[in-house]
Amino acid sequence: MFIVTIQSSGRQFPVAPGETVLEAAQRAGIALPYSCRAGVCGSCKATLLEGGCVYPRNPPLALSGTAPSQHAILLCQAVPCSDLRIEAREVTSVEDIVRRRLDVVVSRKWMLAPDVVGLHLKPAPGQARLTWLPGQYLDVLLDEGRRRPFSIANHPQPDGTIEMHVRHVAGGGFTSWVNDALKEGEALRIEGPLGTFVPREDSERPMIFMAGGTGFAPVKAIVEHFLALGTRRPMRVYWGARNTADLYLRELAEGWARTAHDLVFQAVISDPEQAAASGLRAGLVHEALLEDQPDLAGYDVYMSGPPAMIDAGRKLFIEANLPEERLYYDSFDYAPDVLAQILGSRAGILERETSEEE
Repeated sequence: MFIVTIQSSGRQFPVAPGETVLEAAQRAGIALPYSCRAGVCGSCKATLLEGGCVYPRNPPLALSGTAPSQHAILLCQAVPCSDLRIEAREVTSVEDIVRRRLDVVVSRKWMLAPDVVGLHLKPAPGQARLTWLPGQYLDVLLDEGRRRPFSIANHPQPDGTIEMHVRHVAGGGFTSWVNDALKEGEALRIEGPLGTFVPREDSERPMIFMAGGTGFAPVKAIVEHFLALGTRRPMRVYWGARNTADLYLRELAEGWARTAHDLVFQAVISDPEQAAASGLRAGLVHEALLEDQPDLAGYDVYMSGPPAMIDAGRKLFIEANLPEERLYYDSFDYAPDVLAQILGSRAGILERETSEEE
């Protein structure tokens, strides 16, 4: 068993053989940043100051392009092979929130867009409501140990209602079932809360939010949280999508801009023809953000969406003078078991190609 020491706080925790740093920290009640748990998004990136680790599960894809001199590791995949000393951000606001499993009932189902279903979930009779922070996510528990992660799209409600935005993925068994067959009154089993994409209230800096597609769900939860607090901090909200239908709550966001103190909303459409027809801004959402705010030194930035958007934003925003510790993000794409199949397939293809070249 090895010991991990967090440089800034001096906190220590043991790591069992074969356990990742993130798993061990969570077992010890220490909240370190994470999102996808598959080595893809980079949310859990930390600096290794002493010691060594290996990646026996998934390759650390989020470290691609990172200079070796930076000594970066991914906490969700790194398995220590010695004692470690690391520099990592701690998210103490989530440490006292207990992760739990509970049964919920679908109290409402509606179509947000042609391929996005809105769900309201309420605790089943006799179940205590889930406690979470805005921006966190939950896992829907399926048969054979499978899980499907979904962001919680609202801040905590007195009656425990949980809102989810579920995009129908062609060929996706669970999302197809939600889209086609799930009915109001049916039960689901969930586990949560998960993730560290949560509001940072210990700052007075202006905030920028960037969402891609259904990445709007956790952004919505965090923005509504700050609005409920009556914040006076300026907020800039950017939502990028392929077409206007994907901006499925555009009227809500435009309402924020009309009524909130110093909040600006920008919709950005990547399809030029769709953008021209709708009169909306054309281009990629991260590029639009940087056109408006080329120097991010004085901001806190929150972003949520597909990995390609997160990866581009992470690199370019830091180049635009945003301190990395003020960049908070939630990346999502495939469920961990689906991603493992994809990565395994890719590894097999690479192995075959290498053998053919030899």
